[in-house]
Amino acid sequence: FKTAYKTLTTTVPDLKLMLATYFGVLGDNQDIALSLPVHGLHVDLVRAPEQLASILEKARPDLLLSLGVVDGRNIWKADLNALLDHLEPLARQRDLILAPSCSLLHTPIDLERETDLDADVKSWLAFAVQKIEELHTLARALNEGRDAVQATLAENAAALRARRSSTKINDPAAQARSADRNPALAQRHSPFPARRPLQQAKLKLPLYPTTTIGSFPQTPEVRKARADHARGDLSSDAYEAFLREETARTIRWQEEIDLDVLVHGEFERNDMVQYFGEQLSGFAFTKHAWVQSYGSRYVRPPIIFGDVSRPKAMTVEWWEYAQSITSRPMKGMLTGPVTILNWSFVRDDQPRSETCQQIAFAIRDEVCDLEKAGCGIIQIDEAALREGLPLRRADWQPYLDWAVESFRISASGVQDATQIHTHMCYSEFNDIIAAIGAMDADVISIETARSRMELLDAFAAYRYPAEIGPGVYDIHSPRVPSVEEMVDLLRAASKTISPGALWVNPDCGLKTRKWPETKAALINMIAAAHYMRP
Repeated sequence: FKTAYKTLTTTVPDLKLMLATYFGVLGDNQDIALSLPVHGLHVDLVRAPEQLASILEKARPDLLLSLGVVDGRNIWKADLNALLDHLEPLARQRDLILAPSCSLLHTPIDLERETDLDADVKSWLAFAVQKIEELHTLARALNEGRDAVQATLAENAAALRARRSSTKINDPAAQARSADRNPALAQRHSPFPARRPLQQAKLKLPLYPTTTIGSFPQTPEVRKARADHARGDLSSDAYEAFLREETARTIRWQEEIDLDVLVHGEFERNDMVQYFGEQLSGFAFTKHAWVQSYGSRYVRPPIIFGDVSRPKAMTVEWWEYAQSITSRPMKGMLTGPVTILNWSFVRDDQPRSETCQQIAFAIRDEVCDLEKAGCGIIQIDEAALREGLPLRRADWQPYLDWAVESFRISASGVQDATQIHTHMCYSEFNDIIAAIGAMDADVISIETARSRMELLDAFAAYRYPAEIGPGVYDIHSPRVPSVEEMVDLLRAASKTISPGALWVNPDCGLKTRKWPETKAALINMIAAAHYMRP
């Protein structure tokens, strides 16, 4: 770092550099950051306000400090009066720049476009445009005095008071339930070795059982029907009839190719988080609040504004319909509490762990209702478990502790004979393998095709106790792998994982793929599984 910044400043002597740090505390990097030959330093005071005192003490007098005082990663109004209480003494001591904690890439653009959002919820929010306005208000107050922006400060304070006392946020029943620290709520009745024979006897699956991760192609026809229904151009009855036919067709085709464990295809679902958030209390949704996910992919994250509960069953009716038209096991498909949390804008007035636990109890209710309806295999996807890890490894364990506990709460209300699956998207598992094991799922499916099964090494070294479905083909490509390729991958997997513990499935859901490639790949996958069976 010292060499790089010295080179930058000496190569272009008149260049003024602002070193921007964010997403947390500088910590043991603080001294080197303060020693670099830069003109300014930006620090994140939203996620690490405690670092300011030390930085002020050690920063050279001519170093221009940029203070990230407005949250660049969430959508809640800042407490302007409280910020001014902290900033006014600092502004009398040295020149400051006021800024968001990080780039505003992570927030939607303009709240004013959300004309259909609940008026109370809207009054508590600030998107990118509004965050810039907050900074402008703070700057005017520091430069001209609070009286210059008194009306804005009063309006801000009133909105924050209303939010704290709102009945839309506070649900005593949900709060009491999430406060229950009974350890039995996060424990299955028996350990996996005792559960496994009961599940095998109930399901009667062959070696190398075949399944998919959940979704099937969302064709232009499916998307058009959803859009037509949303606009009112397609009646609810007609839309449901269309979805039922798509579901029935998909189930019949899965039977034809001899899949062992079926899914209903999820044609009624718009998104794996939004679909559930729309049916849970405490969630709000926008129409124009797009943020970049990766590459050219944009998403509209739900907003968790209040206590979360499940007013009624969310997936049971669709599962019952799907199971009624086949004699093969039909998986119940749910998104897990940690993924719902990590792929939403989360309320900032209580710990994330508490919000996650509230979601976990809501998902637990759905899991129990699916079991009561007769569902013997329930998949709870935790695609974003690793995404929530703090930047610093020293901070990982507290997150993993409550994340794993939340998953276990969601999954542990069922009997031993009910098989709980989970799915995790592509990532390095070595450094969190103990936490994955602690989730105590009966079956985990993971993306391993791109790594040629190398990711299984972590599970083998850890002696992962349950069953595993290592993906045998990459769903991110339209390429259809041959039977021989998939057989080679299964052979590689069986060298590290007992064949009796191996499932056969694609890497991930098939929502983004087209039907021709999907059908060809799954037919080859089933042929590979049959080849591996004795």
